[in-house]
Amino acid sequence: MRTEDGKIIQECLNGKPQAFGILVDKYREGVYAFSYAELRDFQDAQDVTQEVFLQAYQKLRSLRNRESFAFWLYRIAYRYCVQCLRDRVRRVDRDFIEDQDPRVVDAPSLDSHRESQLDESVREALDMLPDAYREVLLLHYFGGLTIKDIAKAIGSSPAAIGMRLSRARAQLKEEMIAMMDTAFERHRLPIGFTFRIVEVVKRIKIHPMPRTAGLPWGLSAAVGIIVTVMSLNPYMSIPNDMAIPAGSLFPAESKALKAGEISVDVLNVSQIPALANMQGDGDGKEPELANPQNAAPMIAHGEGDTWTAKADMLTARWGLSTSVVDGIIYAIGGGSNTARTAVEAYDPAADKWTPKAKMPTERMELSTGVVNGKIYAIGGTGNPWPAPVAAVEEYDPVADKWTKKTDMPTPRGALAASVVDGIIYVIGGMDENFKMFSTVEAYDPVTDTWTEKAPMPTPRSWLSTSVVDGIIYAIGGTPGGGANTWERTSAVEAYDPVADKWTVKADMPDTRGAHSSSVADGIIYVVGGTTSGSNMGITKVEAYDPVADSWMEKANMPTGRHTLASCVLDGKIYAIGGVTRMGGINRAFSTVEEYTPEGWESSPVSPQGKLPTKWGEVKSD
Repeated sequence: MRTEDGKIIQECLNGKPQAFGILVDKYREGVYAFSYAELRDFQDAQDVTQEVFLQAYQKLRSLRNRESFAFWLYRIAYRYCVQCLRDRVRRVDRDFIEDQDPRVVDAPSLDSHRESQLDESVREALDMLPDAYREVLLLHYFGGLTIKDIAKAIGSSPAAIGMRLSRARAQLKEEMIAMMDTAFERHRLPIGFTFRIVEVVKRIKIHPMPRTAGLPWGLSAAVGIIVTVMSLNPYMSIPNDMAIPAGSLFPAESKALKAGEISVDVLNVSQIPALANMQGDGDGKEPELANPQNAAPMIAHGEGDTWTAKADMLTARWGLSTSVVDGIIYAIGGGSNTARTAVEAYDPAADKWTPKAKMPTERMELSTGVVNGKIYAIGGTGNPWPAPVAAVEEYDPVADKWTKKTDMPTPRGALAASVVDGIIYVIGGMDENFKMFSTVEAYDPVTDTWTEKAPMPTPRSWLSTSVVDGIIYAIGGTPGGGANTWERTSAVEAYDPVADKWTVKADMPDTRGAHSSSVADGIIYVVGGTTSGSNMGITKVEAYDPVADSWMEKANMPTGRHTLASCVLDGKIYAIGGVTRMGGINRAFSTVEEYTPEGWESSPVSPQGKLPTKWGEVKSD
């Protein structure tokens, strides 16, 4: 099925340069906003936008896949922005001043002075935002793109984009938003921008080419949607001399906004990589597609969070740990009355479990981490419970084989572990006398060595840890010992491995321990666990936003349980195993429930044909 962009390009190559005006109108505001986000200068952004379209037209024939025109256009914009920034470094201030009208330099009007102050205030406010938030805010306010358009560009959901935009707004005062609206209004692209581009391209010769049935119009459904990315209803109609004849390939229902009109239908928003980071080599091919894992949003509106029952594990157990390698979930260790060595692999696509090579050491309440495709099982409690375990064993999923590694210096169970930059950080835990540790030890799988790190402020076991942007968040757990074994804490503390330093963060709404946490789209989801003084598993799910340092309640898990495991795969969170107290006895679960955070589709989406979540290393000419 042919796409609109492909049809327009075909018209251009068939000797109708005026058709290029449709593409200019469609993408000009998005490219302009993107350029301003990179350059933070309206005049430079306008100059780059003009050059981008002229360059795109000149190289139109080199575009191998016409359905990837939007990708290609933004790669060109990125290269021009990089070049502009380089030129700006070499620019001498006095040369800039000499270019100005002396009357403007020597005696600026009051209005000009006020406008300059306003622009500077807006620039400073934008500089305070994280790159991801600034990109979305500018594309929405300045580029006029709708939340849906931006979502298509990122390969995410409108709800996720809405959440990111909300966070960007939350970091700015309402009056600053109004100031931005005013500042952007004065710097719209001129009304005649499209006309001028078309007049220039009319003088650029592109050798006409005949229509052929064999042209590469084939396109996946996902890419078919994406080609409308970052489009915007034009601020002006196409001039009469550029009008497309009756029976043209272009839709007649194109809607034009009035000059200066701007859409401000603001919702709420998430964390996505900056649009400037587009993968690709600039040759007109579709960019390399990034893995959409961890792209799920956390948001307070939309269709709602959903839970779905999946195939049970082969072995009911609690105190297990899960890790993901190459799209397969591995459930390791755990037990019911005694610790076990069970290892089972779950394929979400087939909804099927398969037994794997058993772990050498019986243990539960262990933790695992993945480095270079290998799973490292660390610590835990053995038999008899709660004897602490120091063992570290490496599992190779390809060979289905275990290898013993250097023991952890401090034997402990009910601990937590997270991986940052190839190093596994093992945090907290307890010994056989229920002494709670604040110990942090880092394991390097390459050298098979351990290093002691700054201790956690709150000693605790049965906690969880999750990583967002290289920072480890230690959440909840049991701080007491002996008679206080069932005490829980709501403490949240963040560890920066680079600075080797801990920082106190906003507490969870309630005390909780023996829970699990997973990260989706920069949001930490805490599922299950127990509250103080209870051994009953709870269904509560709460989400933590590290940027806002705030918590939000989410849809409850169907099956209340504690000492469960959870992990993320393709944006879905899988809550696996666990236990609860029923009728005076502990009941272990084989239950697996899949959680779809609000804003995600109800079924998995293949990454093939999707716009990447990262654009990545763009090569400049």
